[in-house]
Amino acid sequence: MVRRREPDTAAVLKGAETIDLREEGSHGVLLLHGFGDTPQTLALLARRLKKAGYSVFVPLLPGHGRNMEAFTRSRADEWIAAARISLLELRSRSNGVSVAGLSMGGALAVLLAADTRDIAALVLIAPYLGMPRLLHIAAVTHWLWGGLAGQVNGRNPHSIHDPIEREKNLAYGAVTGRALFELSKVMSRARKALPEVTAPTLIVQSREDPRISPEIAQSALERLGAREKRLVWTEGAGHIITVDYGRERVFTEVENWFRTHDSLETTAATGYRRLSKST
Repeated sequence: MVRRREPDTAAVLKGAETIDLREEGSHGVLLLHGFGDTPQTLALLARRLKKAGYSVFVPLLPGHGRNMEAFTRSRADEWIAAARISLLELRSRSNGVSVAGLSMGGALAVLLAADTRDIAALVLIAPYLGMPRLLHIAAVTHWLWGGLAGQVNGRNPHSIHDPIEREKNLAYGAVTGRALFELSKVMSRARKALPEVTAPTLIVQSREDPRISPEIAQSALERLGAREKRLVWTEGAGHIITVDYGRERVFTEVENWFRTHDSLETTAATGYRRLSKST
């Protein structure tokens, strides 16, 4: 059950807005951004897919792209519910749907794909499907230290190697213990859901990612229930590989995966099974 609270009233930062490139009747692609980040990290990919003929929607998740207070008040259940609602809305206007997610957006994409069978293709870009042991301990014990520590530095300069794109990034650069706990909930649920995913799945992962180890990406591939699945490695980039060096190769891999599967027949009736119950 999603916790009810007052809607966000904080203004959305310039450049952090939802990206809506939807076109009635085209194949829809839902793109989901990461924890503490915004659709800005997916803008270049969104435009590439729009140019390729897709109907693209990149929603701003609850609490994100506003002030730190709004982010701290947002919860995992709200992020998951927003992703599900966005998929339902996109599906209603599209001729088939595919989903891609970056970082935590990748974990959200896994949850969507585990709940529905009408997703033509799934792409997980540096998916946040594992948390370092010490960070996970800090997350689950946030109630002990979070109130005293307040905001802590969450920025990693190696997440984006390209200095120009690093400067453009709109991420908060800080995190609270409670926010880390909410991230850990999304990650844990997504890991458990991996065997339920049947959509053809592509994972794109940088070997130099400072947040997601190669072992986590490989483990995710092995746990996926999809019969058709593939792991593509990139080099020369950090975690936010949709804006970093080598991003054109990432875009090509994503577009080709969608293009290969967007015409496959899907079972929409089955797809509504659990997704509708959860919203």
